[in-house]
Amino acid sequence: MNKLKIAVIVMFFIQSNGVFSQIKLPKLISDGVVLQRNEKVKIWGWASPNEKITLNFKSKNYLTEADKEGNWAILLPAQKAGGPYEMVLKASNEIKVKDILFGDVWICSGQSNMELPMERVKEKYGEIIKKSKNDNIRQFLVPDKYDFKQPQTDLDSGNWLSANPENVLQFSAVAYFFAKEINEKTQVPIGLINTALGGSPVESWMSERALKAFPKAFDEAQKFKNDDLIKQIEDSDKKRNDDWYAFVNASDKGLLDKNEQWNQANIDDNNWSKMAIPGYWAEQSIGKVNGAVWFRKEINVPKSMVGKPAKLFMGRIVDQDFVYVNGEFVGTTGYQYPPRRYEVKSTVLKEGKNTIAVRVINNSGSGGFVLEKPYYLAVGNDTIDLKGEWKYKLGIEMKPLQGPTFIRWKPEGLYNAMIAPLLNLKIKGVLWYQGESNTGNPFGYKEAFSTMITDWRTKWGQGNFLFLFVQLTNYMEEYPEPRESNWAALRQSQLETLSVPNTGMAVTIDVGEWNDIHPLNKEAVGHRLALLARKMTYGETKITASSPMPSTATFENDKAIISFANVGGGLTIKKGTELKSFAISNDGIHFVWAKAKISGNKVEVWNEKISNPTVVRYAWDNNPAAANLFSKEGLPATPFEVKKK
Repeated sequence: MNKLKIAVIVMFFIQSNGVFSQIKLPKLISDGVVLQRNEKVKIWGWASPNEKITLNFKSKNYLTEADKEGNWAILLPAQKAGGPYEMVLKASNEIKVKDILFGDVWICSGQSNMELPMERVKEKYGEIIKKSKNDNIRQFLVPDKYDFKQPQTDLDSGNWLSANPENVLQFSAVAYFFAKEINEKTQVPIGLINTALGGSPVESWMSERALKAFPKAFDEAQKFKNDDLIKQIEDSDKKRNDDWYAFVNASDKGLLDKNEQWNQANIDDNNWSKMAIPGYWAEQSIGKVNGAVWFRKEINVPKSMVGKPAKLFMGRIVDQDFVYVNGEFVGTTGYQYPPRRYEVKSTVLKEGKNTIAVRVINNSGSGGFVLEKPYYLAVGNDTIDLKGEWKYKLGIEMKPLQGPTFIRWKPEGLYNAMIAPLLNLKIKGVLWYQGESNTGNPFGYKEAFSTMITDWRTKWGQGNFLFLFVQLTNYMEEYPEPRESNWAALRQSQLETLSVPNTGMAVTIDVGEWNDIHPLNKEAVGHRLALLARKMTYGETKITASSPMPSTATFENDKAIISFANVGGGLTIKKGTELKSFAISNDGIHFVWAKAKISGNKVEVWNEKISNPTVVRYAWDNNPAAANLFSKEGLPATPFEVKKK
């Protein structure tokens, strides 16, 4: 072996030894961390095998030694709420962790309604955001990642951020409103660990051990341990998607003529069809086609709005849009769920005639503009309504695009990458908002969800920590007659999950939006979770925290009498003078609307045409908008189904 090779090898081992001998902390234990008060706290990390480590905290030294695999941990005595503190760790290197608070740490998990950040609701909560500076509310955002092979020990990235008007835009909106209320009531620092991913089913958050009780999901998790399979699927999905969009962009008539593209201000659109916006073009003469459709509208802008920056609100669009004002591109959004909010520079608007053009690409289903969303142009307090007649023209018709495989949602993957790295950190409890992605098969949800809760508690090693979850809200169009509903069945599974000890459910059947799976009223959701926490773990035992829920039901004299728990000051009707949304059946298959009346803490339910009823349902629909049974404290009764025993 020549001298050069020997030198390179020696240098490699020197550098490697320097790297591996240095102590390293997990991403969670970093500047600004919130550690759980009143619990012995583990500080852990990695170093070279058998390396001696010293941790100095509050003028005391704590000593340990890494094991033969380089893992080490130090247990700090329980601390009262407070801070900020520093800790210094020394071995062959030195690490200082600054601005440490002791308070209550909450895991915030689930799918998109937990993930949804304050930025998405900034128009609704602008004043709250302006006043959000509070160093005692902090969030750590866990990066979105999956791993099917094994539980991970650390995260790829992440840092702790304190609430302020800039940082809070990244906070989970539900979690922020929860933390804000708890901190105001207790003055205890609150640490939020935001580990949620849109579209994820409950199985993706379950460990391999938990999944063994569910053979189909377990087998699927094993299948995706194959990296070659994942790459093959991802490559196929990407090619199919890229080819579809490439053909759209190469063939769209609105883009082909470089001298007269349809986004320009002064093209001749006199022969274009007309359509009312908001709405869907499947209801127009072109029918239910996929591809690219262009829309144009002329507006008259007064002199007072010229020379100033404007904001353009285009509601929500299915699926992708490209928006132009007077031929100038002002923004694009790649998928249907985010609100369209575009900034228009001060040089764009002119006095008199102005043209807005929108290119919409719809890859499947019905394309168009979602109803009952904001469509207007704003300059300061002056607005121009954009709803009404627009001109439209088909740019290119395409066959529907087959959707992707969504590997990131497969069983076990999110648990391994987004939950397992958190397990060494002591916590106060969990906030969970998920279920929409399990409505395709709601009947196995209770068992899976209950198993997940129990497994998480076992893995954290903290016994029965508080687990609070949000019941699915109202969504989609209201239906005039009683019917089956997977969303209602999923809510029933969530209700039955309360049989798991030390769990609480926030009922939100009154704060959804029929046309948006991501309703904006996240303050009410956070408040109802906070009510549960205040009563169940913060000592406010006298408050009414839970929604009215059925406790017992008797069927007699051709009626059902349902007793309720959690009624607070009593049951009441919130809207109207008669209870609505009760349905009754004598066979569990055919349901009719029922009459109902409040009698103390009970509700009597009947229909003159139904003798010997056996099943009663309340608010049993995707969107039971008429449901009006509440506690006098303003909490809605849970949707439910009760059967004669």
